[in-house]
Amino acid sequence: MARPDGRHTDEHRQVEILTGIQKDPAGSVQISFGQTRVLVAASISDKVPGWLEGRGSGWVTAEYSMLPGAVPGRGRRGSGGRAKEIQRLIGRALRASVDMQALGERLITLDCDVIQADGGTRVASITGGWIALSLAVDKLRKEGLLENDPMLEPVLAVSCVKLGDTIVLDPCYDEDHIADVDANLVLTHSGKLVELQATAEGAPFEDRDVVEMLRLARLGVSKLAPMQLQAARVQK
Repeated sequence: MARPDGRHTDEHRQVEILTGIQKDPAGSVQISFGQTRVLVAASISDKVPGWLEGRGSGWVTAEYSMLPGAVPGRGRRGSGGRAKEIQRLIGRALRASVDMQALGERLITLDCDVIQADGGTRVASITGGWIALSLAVDKLRKEGLLENDPMLEPVLAVSCVKLGDTIVLDPCYDEDHIADVDANLVLTHSGKLVELQATAEGAPFEDRDVVEMLRLARLGVSKLAPMQLQAARVQK
C-alpha cells in the first residue's frame, strides 16, 4: 500500500523533540510528529484538588487546546467537548507513570497546545507530556523537595489506523480522516498497555486487527522510547 508520504506501514513519522522552549515552566517541550507540532508546559503548584487536601498525595492533570492557525483557516480558540475528552486521556496516561504518594501534596499541570495539526495530536501530547513531567519532577528533586523519586515506568503513545485491509502506524491527517478504524494506544516503555482506544468508523473490525495494532504500537515504542528518555535526560 502506498502512503501519502511514502512511508512503510510500520514506519513512524520523523520525530523532533526540543526542551527548554519556555523559561518559566518547570518543564517545557516542543514535540513534532511529522508536521504535527505540540508545545507542552509543566507547571507545579502546592494547591491540590480539594478532595486530595490533607492526604499527602499529589496529582497530575492536563489541559489541551488547538491554537488558531493549527489547522487550515483560523480554528476557534478554547476547549470544546473534544478537547476535554483528549485532555482527560492525557491526564490518565501521565498519572500512570507517577507514584502520587511520593510526589507529595502538590499538583503538576501539563498544558498541551497544538501549534500545527496533521494527525496524532493527542499521542504527541502524551509522549511530549511525559518529558515535560519528568523535567518538572527533576527540578523538584534538584531543589531537595522530594525524598523519593515519584517517577515510575515512562509512558508514551502512538496511533494506528486501518485503511481498507491494511493497518498503518502513526497516520498523518490524509490517512486519519479516511480511516475505517482509528486507534490510540498508550503504553509503557516495556510494552504494557495503559489505555487502548479503538473505534470503527465504518464496518466493525476483527480481533486480528487489534493484535496487529498492538504489534505496530510496540514497534513504535521501541523507536520512540530512547528519544523520549534522551530528551528528558533520564538514565534508565
